[in-house]
Amino acid sequence: MPILSRRSLLIGAASLAAIAPKVSLAQGAPAIHVLKDRNCGCCEAWVQILRADGMTVTTENSFGTLLIRHKLDNGIPQEMISCHTGEIDGYFIEGHVPPADIRRLLEERPDAVGLAVPGMPYGSPGMGPEDSREAYDVFLIHHDGSTEVFTSYAAAT
Repeated sequence: MPILSRRSLLIGAASLAAIAPKVSLAQGAPAIHVLKDRNCGCCEAWVQILRADGMTVTTENSFGTLLIRHKLDNGIPQEMISCHTGEIDGYFIEGHVPPADIRRLLEERPDAVGLAVPGMPYGSPGMGPEDSREAYDVFLIHHDGSTEVFTSYAAAT
């Protein structure tokens, strides 16, 4: 029976770590890392919605100017800022973006910074019941800072 050397074990673990994100994406469980304020209930509600949708979510507490600086440094225009920021497969997800839009982004793979729902529209994921939602748009953020509507959600009737 062969004995695993320490080196073989470390090489195997490194290989597994390198392919794990690709495996989870291929199985429909994309991994997203979310920077959020530890005291924000809507941020945590959005994280739970992503998990319920089958995404693997890790979180990191951040706040104030550090969080704002992170957003701006990574191409999120000031007018697109919301309360939390996710990072997934090379894209940034700002605010209460629905899981279906994140999956569409990963499927279509546009050359862009990511998606944003600016502000905190009532009825968006994590911001109250969908059956009472106000109309809102999900924006695609381009590398030059310009935006375009990616998806529009009508007000609930």
